[in-house]
Amino acid sequence: MKAREAAYCALMAINEGAYANIVVDEILNKYELPRLERSFCTELVYGTVKHKLTLDWIINRMVKKPDKLENGAVILLRMAFYQLLYLDRVPSSAVTNEAVKLARKYFHSGVAGLVNGVLRSYLRDPQQIKWPDSKKEPGKYLEVVYSHPSWMIKRWLKRYGFQNTLKFCEFNNSPAELWVRTNTLRCTPDKLLKLLEEEGCKVEKSSKVPEGIIIKKGPPIGSLAAFKSGFFTVQDESSMLVSHVLDPQPGKKVLDACSGPGGKATHLAQFMNNKGAIISCDVHQHRLKLIEETAKRLGIVIIKTVLQDAAKIAEQMDEDFDYILVDAPCSGLGVIRRRPDLRWRRSEADIIELVSLQREILRSVAKRLKKGGRLVYSTCTTEPEENQENINWLRAELPEIKSYNIYESLPYRKKPEEGTEDAGMLQLLPFADQMEGFFIAGLARV
Repeated sequence: MKAREAAYCALMAINEGAYANIVVDEILNKYELPRLERSFCTELVYGTVKHKLTLDWIINRMVKKPDKLENGAVILLRMAFYQLLYLDRVPSSAVTNEAVKLARKYFHSGVAGLVNGVLRSYLRDPQQIKWPDSKKEPGKYLEVVYSHPSWMIKRWLKRYGFQNTLKFCEFNNSPAELWVRTNTLRCTPDKLLKLLEEEGCKVEKSSKVPEGIIIKKGPPIGSLAAFKSGFFTVQDESSMLVSHVLDPQPGKKVLDACSGPGGKATHLAQFMNNKGAIISCDVHQHRLKLIEETAKRLGIVIIKTVLQDAAKIAEQMDEDFDYILVDAPCSGLGVIRRRPDLRWRRSEADIIELVSLQREILRSVAKRLKKGGRLVYSTCTTEPEENQENINWLRAELPEIKSYNIYESLPYRKKPEEGTEDAGMLQLLPFADQMEGFFIAGLARV
């Protein structure tokens, strides 16, 4: 019951606005759960958040007046139905009994009776739940069965069609992979593979990024000697492509305008062989601290952190740069599987607000790019307003800024798809590329 109680407390906090990843860490530390129970608790929290809309569809059909239920009772039912639908290894009797125990602990006997009755009624006949028809209501079907907000589904259906939207949703609901980046200043990918295997990890090399390695199984990252020795850092495979596109040379001056927590800045330092200067800016002091800690662990000495609003760089910084990276604040719709609560936090209105901020940042930093210098713009979203449309806008706004062929720098894709892609931009899509959704554009001042 302890793991389920910890999950319940975490889900209550998330329901009140807490971020899932932060609250899970806090709850796990508070309850001091053994390793297997920690894993179960984490799975229960993230899975319940991820599949919330699907679970509520069942609850709304099993409870006569669902709108009258207390929040805590709804969360208990969501937890229980998540286990019944998605966790085959948990016996249905245990799910019901533990949910009732928690209901008795946190509520009056009437809630416990309701939880017991609803779960037992469902178990007697799971087929009583009718789902939307994929042919008659394709949008509603994807929304309910794959637990995504309707506004996202509508956007993706219009752009990608039914089958690709379905694959996108399936990708978002799948377990996130653990990718790490070899610190080539201290280690080779082959050596790191061997070290990780010696420490009990099951690993494979990336087919797309030479320094990328996927850890399929193993001890906690922080406990590994290879991590403590600075031989690698955690970074997603698609994110690693950004530094390849910018390709900064040793001895040059680089601006990382939105740098925290520092994954890309430290990667850029590897390309520069730890020679030159990288100015890493962020508006949050705690994120600058994360950059400094990572750089120190990796043995990187060329990064200088600066508390700076990227949208005001042109007016507040008086130096120009050979290379600029803008890894812009974005809606994050390409990395939903890594952030299960993001799908419920975002709205379509957020995209409009973010585009305004992204353009302010682009306009500002572009003024600090030296003639002949390179600027890379990247996001972890799939939405055209934040991606291609921003690049088209900047090129029209500043005619001296032109695109360059980024495919020449990519380690695995050497040319754009004919007729569908601009050679200066790359949009990674989970259903097409089997990677997190990411956008990369290369620009230069001529």
